[in-house]
Amino acid sequence: MNKSQTERIIDAIWRIESPKLIAGLTHMVRDVGLAEDLAQDALVIALEKWPVAGIPDNPGAWLMITAKRRAIDLLRRKKRLDEKYEEYGRGAALYSEQDLASVIEDEIEDDLLRLIFMTCHPVLSQEARVALTLRLLGGLTTDEIARAFLTAESTIAQRIVRAKKTLRTKQIPFEVPVGDELKERLSTVLEVIYLMFNEGYSATVGENWIRPLLCQEALRLGRMLAEIAPGEPEVHGLAALMEFQSSRLKARVGVDGDPVLLMDQNRARWDHLLIRRGLDALERIRQLGRPFGPYALQAAISACHAQARTPSETDWPRIAALYEALFRLMPSPVVELNRAVAVSRAFGPEFGLQIVDELNEEASLKEYHLLPSVRADLLFKLGRFAEARKEFERAAALTRNMRERELLMKRAAECT
Repeated sequence: MNKSQTERIIDAIWRIESPKLIAGLTHMVRDVGLAEDLAQDALVIALEKWPVAGIPDNPGAWLMITAKRRAIDLLRRKKRLDEKYEEYGRGAALYSEQDLASVIEDEIEDDLLRLIFMTCHPVLSQEARVALTLRLLGGLTTDEIARAFLTAESTIAQRIVRAKKTLRTKQIPFEVPVGDELKERLSTVLEVIYLMFNEGYSATVGENWIRPLLCQEALRLGRMLAEIAPGEPEVHGLAALMEFQSSRLKARVGVDGDPVLLMDQNRARWDHLLIRRGLDALERIRQLGRPFGPYALQAAISACHAQARTPSETDWPRIAALYEALFRLMPSPVVELNRAVAVSRAFGPEFGLQIVDELNEEASLKEYHLLPSVRADLLFKLGRFAEARKEFERAAALTRNMRERELLMKRAAECT
């Protein structure tokens, strides 16, 4: 294995393990900024050693123990090492390679959830909470977060720096809140998990269209939230949505890693256990007897797809109606774009195109590749191939995911 291959593998390991590293270190040092720095130190050491010595059998455990030893050294230098940290130091020195995985798993079992609630504290602005949590727990770069928010990268970077400083100066506790405080922070926590899952379901950049492990981590956090807040409908709504979407992950890519669109997927590959779990979560919302919120409505839309045995059996009029209800609750040009797709399927592409054309002047969608992508698909269905080709090419130029770009250019070639 050459150096560049090793570095790519290390980068993939880092994306998977960094949230756990930061959560475990925050539990130890009670400072998310310092925790992130210590995690980065461990990454630098890995980049120096692994290309020479080889990648260890348990790279996550190696990174964690390396970072914690750095933390202990730092605390000693600052003369703030109390009995707890001495215990950490004695234990860390005795860990064998075989012991690392179980020790670290025990330590960080709930730390990720604590870290989410810490970074979603109301002392931060809504935008800062989401950006910081995605950075620390989602493993997303500032560029990826900026793309998700359709915001400048410099703006996101400033939010993250200020947020970490605020958490440090205000000494925000590393804990899961209870009672009214839990409800107060819940909406932001749900938004963070939702965006984390979406990044895994459709990666912003890179060579892979999906990042399944990021989806799995978001789903795990969603299930944990459903356990600690069982009376909150939207918690179950988000959990249901992620269950349905996760059920399609295996069918979402072909053998070569190429994207497979929803209507072309082999539904026999869908995970019916996850679909069942999603339907059960929707039923729990109905039993609570409260109106469906935005996440529950999106889950209901996904349920329509999950319950259709073939693409032709999809209840598109119901999906269009659910998107209309969602837009009333959560006005958004992205929701309206999705409604346009449903309307085109239910009533014809010309009706969907009318909605899409009205979105062309929406400033927030100027760099959003799915707008020209949807418009191109509708133009193609209407036989306006020259216009469709230009829109597919424009969409390909806007996306930064290699697999999606290839798909869009293939669609453009079909317009010839």
